Amino acid sequence: MMKFQPLLILLGATASHVLSFPLLTPFATTTRRVSSVAPTSSHIPTTPSTLLSSTSRGIDVTLGNQVLVNGSAGFGQSPAIISGGIVPPKLTEKEVRALFQLWNDALATGDSRIVARRYSSDPILLPTVSDIPRTDYDGIKDYFDTFLKLQPQGVILDGKIRIGNGWAQDAGIYEFTMGATGAKVKARYSFVYLYENGQWKILHHHSSQMPEGKADIEDAQVRNLFYLWNDALDTLDSDLVARRYAKNAVLLPTVSDTPRTDYAGIKDYFDVFLKLKPQGVILESFVTIGDGWCKDVGIYEFTMRANGNKVKARYSFVYVKEDGQWKIAHHHSSAMPEGGTPKITEEQVKSLFHLWNNALATLDSDMVARRYAKNAVLLPTVSDKPRTDYASIKDYFDVFLKNKPQGTILESYVQVGNGWCKDVGIYEFTMGATGDRVKGRYSFVYTYEDGEWKISHHHSSVMPEAYL
Repeated sequence: MMKFQPLLILLGATASHVLSFPLLTPFATTTRRVSSVAPTSSHIPTTPSTLLSSTSRGIDVTLGNQVLVNGSAGFGQSPAIISGGIVPPKLTEKEVRALFQLWNDALATGDSRIVARRYSSDPILLPTVSDIPRTDYDGIKDYFDTFLKLQPQGVILDGKIRIGNGWAQDAGIYEFTMGATGAKVKARYSFVYLYENGQWKILHHHSSQMPEGKADIEDAQVRNLFYLWNDALDTLDSDLVARRYAKNAVLLPTVSDTPRTDYAGIKDYFDVFLKLKPQGVILESFVTIGDGWCKDVGIYEFTMRANGNKVKARYSFVYVKEDGQWKIAHHHSSAMPEGGTPKITEEQVKSLFHLWNNALATLDSDMVARRYAKNAVLLPTVSDKPRTDYASIKDYFDVFLKNKPQGTILESYVQVGNGWCKDVGIYEFTMGATGDRVKGRYSFVYTYEDGEWKISHHHSSVMPEAYL
């Protein structure tokens, strides 16, 4: 058994520590016994050179609650500072790698508090998708409040581990699968671990995007980003759709002259468009992938489930990575320039009358007025006043609907043009409020607007011979 001699070292004028060290045998094991005693005249003054010499021979020195550790037997190892005077257990590389999984398991809980507690009391986090260094519990929790919404789960693809005295480092490349979107994201990482309060904690965590090469996405994945947007359309929730767009996105819509450049403007557009219950499919697609961005342009077709219409259009999507997922930075949608209005048959033209008649049956003047185009003209049967806007058309039907009218077409003459169609003839109404029957002559001219056929012109008149 090896014998030890006490050595007293004066630390300043008022404090001292008793340290045990082995007799100077090269393979002796360092001892960590530390206690404080009052100064005596026999204390040996400590100088930097004395401390350095002692440390190199296998001595541990305690200063306050920090321990300067030389490490295990042998010479030339750098000292480490261990918090709380607790000497950490030795780690294997496998155990260091397992510390990542502890952090990853904390991510899986979805609880930012649990994740933030994996970091030490004096941490630094340089996150992948935030410019702000996070240097305390609150800052780290705040970052993960947002990041955890993506439901991330990571795996290390390539890592290099180093183990020191009281610390360990794991650096390399990891990849996350975002459960909320299905996206996969690679990044570079550095973890430095420190033993604190009886467990290994993250002292330093630096995560950064891959700096070289194309975006980490394949052609098929780029095309699938359209269906994330299309699925949002299917919810009929304009908020969900607008959140598919990046913070500084630009939307040039199919059926609006106004560029939409922020969340509120984009949501406003979809407040109206979603009333058509659109669902799209890509007919032609051309994908380009760049450094941190990707693009999908081509032709898509929408089925408007509110009325059964099908609409083709040209599209351009440019996607960028934001907050850990691909978002729409640019979206341009335009009508097909060559005969872009969808074709319509004579029978389909005649059926447009029934959409209007069904609106009458609701007795809701707003629904009837919305069957008319923005610049429509209504020359009503029983009013001398032309109606040329939504408010005046609604006003007419506020009165007319009190009769509870329902119509049928007796004679119809249809003409179809390029972007318009016409139906003229004779219809008859049964007034549900009185039982009266009334015939009239009608002219409907329809134009294509906001993805559906609307009434651009409606002229209704009584049969004239009754007055001759």
